[in-house]
Amino acid sequence: MIVKENVLIHPGARIGENVHVEPFVTIAEDVIIGDNTWIGPHVTILAGVRIGDNCKIFPGSVIGGIPQDLKFRGEDSIVVIGDNVTIREYCTINRGTMANYSTEIHDNCLLMAYVHVAHDCVIRKNCVLANNVNLAGHIEIGAYAILGGLTAVHQFVKIGEHSFVGGGSLVRKDIPPFVKAAREPLSYAGINSVGLRRRGFTSEQINHIQDIYRVLFVKGYNTSQALKIVETDIRATKERDRILEFISEADRGIIKGFKKLNG
Repeated sequence: MIVKENVLIHPGARIGENVHVEPFVTIAEDVIIGDNTWIGPHVTILAGVRIGDNCKIFPGSVIGGIPQDLKFRGEDSIVVIGDNVTIREYCTINRGTMANYSTEIHDNCLLMAYVHVAHDCVIRKNCVLANNVNLAGHIEIGAYAILGGLTAVHQFVKIGEHSFVGGGSLVRKDIPPFVKAAREPLSYAGINSVGLRRRGFTSEQINHIQDIYRVLFVKGYNTSQALKIVETDIRATKERDRILEFISEADRGIIKGFKKLNG
């Protein structure tokens, strides 16, 4: 461990090998930090934080603050951060509550400057949250999702894997996998074909996903009608079954379908 001057590390913290801790960092008790991680100046890591290997935490971030939830009664809870996670300047990540007891950010995620992750959120691997994204409590974000800057997400919302959310969005409803979401109110804006190609999806898979979402969002059916048509008329694949599963479990409802603008 390489520690600069003016650092406060509680003796109960467990720090891995080759961890660089810059000046004016505070690390509380009951903190675990994996190997080869860099902790930038003026970072505060509070009790109950678990950080993996090869992470970078930039100046001013506060990890493990107690939830901003009036129901919180001081219960033991944690923040779990995976390997190869980058947390840029002035991010804030809160501990869980008795609902889940943990807030999770999985491997290979990038949180840009001023991102806020509230209690009990789960961000799965390879996600990107651009500058000033704000997540309320209990949000789930699927793997490889990208949220544009200044996006605000309502509590309990679910955002599907491989989705793309345009910057400045207000996310009040669930966003299914593989789609782009934009406009106000937030609406379906096509499938995330660029992201899917980058991640190795074939043209056949992309066209298949597009066929499903044409039924769900473009042809004017209500959600119940569209789900029945997709289930009976479109061949079963893991992508189709995942979309059906996601929408059937969308307690808050899903984003609006495509509508042409007047004029």
